[in-house]
Amino acid sequence: MNARMRRAAVAVAAGAMAVSLAACGSAKESKGGSSSSSSSKKGDNIKVGLLLPENKTARYEKFDKPLIEKKIKELTNNKAEVEYNNARQDANLQAQQVDTMITNKVDVLIVDAVDAKAIQNSVQKAVDQGIKVVAYDRLAEGPISAYTSFDNEEVGKTQGQALLKALGSKATKSSKIVMVNGSVTDPNAAQFKKGAHEVLDGKVTIAKEYDTKEWSPDNANSEMETAISAVGKDKIAGVYSANDGMAGGIITALNAAGVKVPVTGQDAELAGVQRIVAGTQYMSVFKSYPQEANVAAEMAVALAQGKSLDSIAKDKVSSTSQKDVPSVLVPVVSLTQDNIKDTVIKQGYYTVADICTADYKAACDKIGLK
Repeated sequence: MNARMRRAAVAVAAGAMAVSLAACGSAKESKGGSSSSSSSKKGDNIKVGLLLPENKTARYEKFDKPLIEKKIKELTNNKAEVEYNNARQDANLQAQQVDTMITNKVDVLIVDAVDAKAIQNSVQKAVDQGIKVVAYDRLAEGPISAYTSFDNEEVGKTQGQALLKALGSKATKSSKIVMVNGSVTDPNAAQFKKGAHEVLDGKVTIAKEYDTKEWSPDNANSEMETAISAVGKDKIAGVYSANDGMAGGIITALNAAGVKVPVTGQDAELAGVQRIVAGTQYMSVFKSYPQEANVAAEMAVALAQGKSLDSIAKDKVSSTSQKDVPSVLVPVVSLTQDNIKDTVIKQGYYTVADICTADYKAACDKIGLK
């Protein structure tokens, strides 16, 4: 991710809430399937398909789904219909869900792919039927018309920088770090990993590294147990965990071995925030899901109505199969004990009561979270 793209991403994201939907789309935007005259005349009476990848990570059902649905309704005067399915981490099931959306004649699809490469044929099938596809959160292969996500390399850099800060004077080339990355089927995981390595390489030693199948906390737990045995429990200085769910499994393994070291995370899940309050997890990456969801909804409605994305997507990204996709990349924030109030609480993700349950009340009091 070059500096120009990051600057553009921040600028676009800051104005994403207030963008207006502009005039008719270009020929480039309609590549792989054109809007029919009936689609352009539909106005607010559109049908949007929404496909999310899994329900192990809390964010999809708690935040993404309701936020996207709400924004679509707002943009269409409550006239749009939203059809939703969750693939439960099954790429074959998601392919079937795309087929169902095609059969049900949706006007546009928002797809967060379980497997970004495997989804390519399904994207092509949808486009062949005149259905535009918005890649959400993960850059799906195939002739997608738009993409929105967070600056994923910046996520990894943010995690790496936080881990070095937590290590302080212990951040030396001889300090041994365990890296537990996300699934190889998720292109975001590769970008998180790349960003983290850019920060950590040469500053610490990566003693063990894993790419965790399906982002599974159970798999991460097993990998951490293996790493503790291989590296030695007294020789691990810290753990890079790509998300909060896996951090939970990692911390369980660390606790069982009597190891207390800084652990990173991502997604600001409630359990992750509570672990940050308790001091067992050092940080998470806070993402503005409302911002990302609103952009996806705006893109989908514009495409379904035959309008241009020029006023929404000021940047371009490319996959291996599609070049110069209109895109919005939303910036991220490192979440620690110091800024819980200014992030998840201020933006309404959780209340103090949600976080400071009986098990965490003493820890909340200790850090002044009341």
